[in-house]
Amino acid sequence: MPIDILAVMKHAADTVIMPRWRSLSDDQVEEKNPGDLVTVADRESEQVITAELRSAHPKAMILGEEAYAADPGILEDFQRAEHAFTVDPIDGTSNFVHGSRDFAVMVAELRAGDVVRSWIWQPAHGAAYEAAAGAGATRNGAVLPRRELDPDTATWRGATARRGLLARDHVPLAQLREAAWCCGVDYPHVATGDLDYLVYSKVWPWDHAPGSLLVREIGGRSIRKDGSSYSPAAPIGRWLLAGADASAPTALSYLEADLTEEN
Repeated sequence: MPIDILAVMKHAADTVIMPRWRSLSDDQVEEKNPGDLVTVADRESEQVITAELRSAHPKAMILGEEAYAADPGILEDFQRAEHAFTVDPIDGTSNFVHGSRDFAVMVAELRAGDVVRSWIWQPAHGAAYEAAAGAGATRNGAVLPRRELDPDTATWRGATARRGLLARDHVPLAQLREAAWCCGVDYPHVATGDLDYLVYSKVWPWDHAPGSLLVREIGGRSIRKDGSSYSPAAPIGRWLLAGADASAPTALSYLEADLTEEN
């Protein structure tokens, strides 16, 4: 039976995530790796969303961020799956832990490795972004228009979380600014016109599958360092550029040397 996936995400946020926001105790926060935080809210939110998806789609492969942390071998099952979902129960966990509003719940649906639907819910901002392949994207139900950029690349606004790139000039591009440290906030900034492109060094499916469809549906692209289109089901590699209109491939042509140096 079909389910309202956005409603499931909002329910998880209302019952599991928001009651802990700015109220976490020390024993509710852990480090999976140095600087990589996880909270009780991440784990419980993923359990709620995964259970609903599994009930509605029992044959689908579900790749959750915390499930992968417990069993990295499931990534190979995801990459081979004909029907799959990604679940990021709290994207921007560090922001969430430190009381920032910039965190999100994200889900994407894939068929034969291609993202066909995606959902991003920003509970502290009250903003929902939905996209469907070939059918456009919306913010809180309002259609997001396709974006066309000024041909003058000096006017483009780019962002990255990679500090080495922040410290450099990339003429004729304007200097990059710091990203929100949350793909569920950064990609919507591109979709709504607050940013024009993004540069990422860590590329996990649950982080980038939802936003890659969102930017595609407003006329943009997500690409790898070799210029090929990004696929969440492809083998994991470093570097991804995503942006509106032709910003990603154009920015890559000016940033490629810096990305190689950063490796």
